[in-house]
Amino acid sequence: MSSKLHQVALDYHQGKRPGKLIVSSHKPLETREDLSLAYTPGVAAPVREIANNPALVDNYTIKNNLVAVISDGSAVLGLGNVGPLASKPVMEGKAVLFKKFADIDVFDIEVDTQDVDEFVQTVKNIAPTFGGINLEDISAPRCFEIEQRLIEILDIPVFHDDQHGTAIIIAAGLLNALEIQGKIPENATLTCLGAGAAGIATLDLLCELGFQKTNILLVDSKGVINNQREDLTKEKLGYVSTTNKQTLADAMQDCDVFVGVASANLVSKGMVKSMADNPIVFALSNPDPEISPADANSVRDDLIMATGRSDYPNQVNNVLGFPFIFRGALDAKASTINIEMKIAAVYALKDLAKLEVPAEVLKAYNADAMSFSKGYIIPKPFDKRLIDVVPKAVFNAAVASGVSRL
Repeated sequence: MSSKLHQVALDYHQGKRPGKLIVSSHKPLETREDLSLAYTPGVAAPVREIANNPALVDNYTIKNNLVAVISDGSAVLGLGNVGPLASKPVMEGKAVLFKKFADIDVFDIEVDTQDVDEFVQTVKNIAPTFGGINLEDISAPRCFEIEQRLIEILDIPVFHDDQHGTAIIIAAGLLNALEIQGKIPENATLTCLGAGAAGIATLDLLCELGFQKTNILLVDSKGVINNQREDLTKEKLGYVSTTNKQTLADAMQDCDVFVGVASANLVSKGMVKSMADNPIVFALSNPDPEISPADANSVRDDLIMATGRSDYPNQVNNVLGFPFIFRGALDAKASTINIEMKIAAVYALKDLAKLEVPAEVLKAYNADAMSFSKGYIIPKPFDKRLIDVVPKAVFNAAVASGVSRL
């Protein structure tokens, strides 16, 4: 980040009123009668109703439209373990996106513990406040256990966006990229660089969508995850290969797809050049990708490239997912966000990219034209059709799969 942008960002977050959030009421509170309804004695009426029938809490409170964005600050952006206080600007940012794109209210919560048991117990204890839990910026492998335990003990959606939000957007873009390149998931070979939350969740989802584990090579900081490796986590063991390949360069040779969810500048031009015909490169490290589009395109003219940045084509941006996925789950009064709902979101995003792009989207991105192609494989965040398409698909999947309380 440049020094100029750094200062502009600080000025934005401080301003006349520090932070990005406020709490406000949408009920009148101007008269003595308003006060008696908002608080005592009138507030006793919904209290009695909810005490007699807990399901009525959704009728009389914010609960079913309120999501907790919760972090321990252990894996914040690309900045690492900066702790709960330093994570708060990101959690506030997440709250703003929930409200802007899906009209979902959020309390951001920063928990001062990185002990799994303590964190799980804290979330369990505050869960009655919320209609859903969005876990954020929690380091692997702890994030896997935390999410699974909370899913098992809570009856509201629990969703670690760094895992599943990322996976859903990657999958939607990748299915379209494969189609354009004339390839199918069942036969495509894939190298994934990064075996943390995003990498594992992405591979799990891609396997649900047709990719074969025998065609996947997972690479971490020590090299290819193969059967010669020791001390692998449970999640990495699910992607152990029998290959003799050891390095990232070995893994990328002749592969169809590269997905990077690791760190900047780890992929060379030579690695991209060694890939199969019509390759696909998703270099998603932020703010700097594993290889820049300029470098990748300089050695391949048959490439489809995606990054996590808004200033390059094909941005894989989680804001395409989590607000709309939660909107559909909350509207369905779902007890969880299951694999059927995730797959429904994938296909909704995938298919939206093939429709004619509205003029308002072109204006927002200062573009004369935009259509399904190598440079447009996934919708843009400011496409207003997202709020109609994705929540509906998630809602229908929740109902069809039996996790809706409607």
